[in-house]
Amino acid sequence: MNKIIAVVGMPGSGKSEVVNIFEEHGFSRVYFGGVVIEEVRKLGLDVNEKNESNVRKDLRRKYGLDAIAKLSLPKIREALKKYNVVIDGLYSWEEYKLLVKEFPNMVVVAVYAPPDIRYSRLEKRQIRPLSSEEAKSRDYDQIENLHTGGPIAMADFTIKNEGSLKTLIEKTKPLIKEIGE
Repeated sequence: MNKIIAVVGMPGSGKSEVVNIFEEHGFSRVYFGGVVIEEVRKLGLDVNEKNESNVRKDLRRKYGLDAIAKLSLPKIREALKKYNVVIDGLYSWEEYKLLVKEFPNMVVVAVYAPPDIRYSRLEKRQIRPLSSEEAKSRDYDQIENLHTGGPIAMADFTIKNEGSLKTLIEKTKPLIKEIGE
């Protein structure tokens, strides 16, 4: 039976980098944001942060806070037929509960970095950089409105990411071996 991993954490923690490392070890990525981007395009809108945010909120109003996970289930099931899967983009407590119900053997990996480190990373990133103020506001929004803390608190493993990408890779590779490639 193939494995399913969900990588969780706050913005700037290093989630995408950890997902990339899992991919390099043969896992198939299921990107929850892809559901949103598809919907933005279907509506004939430009793909940008504002439109993605509005569509994401509309989907959650229409289908509930587990909307993105619900809409991603077919992709997850299809990928699991052939590959180990790593989920990129699990945010809400409601998504977590749905996925645990559907995939009781799912393993959750939290990536943690303190706010000052995350905010510095977010200011410097190439795609959708955020000021410290914007990053803090996004943190509050995710904690208060998406209930992001739940999946992080329930993680099976936590990677503390306060250093370089090389250090993050060194911390993630043994975890992948422990979980099983």
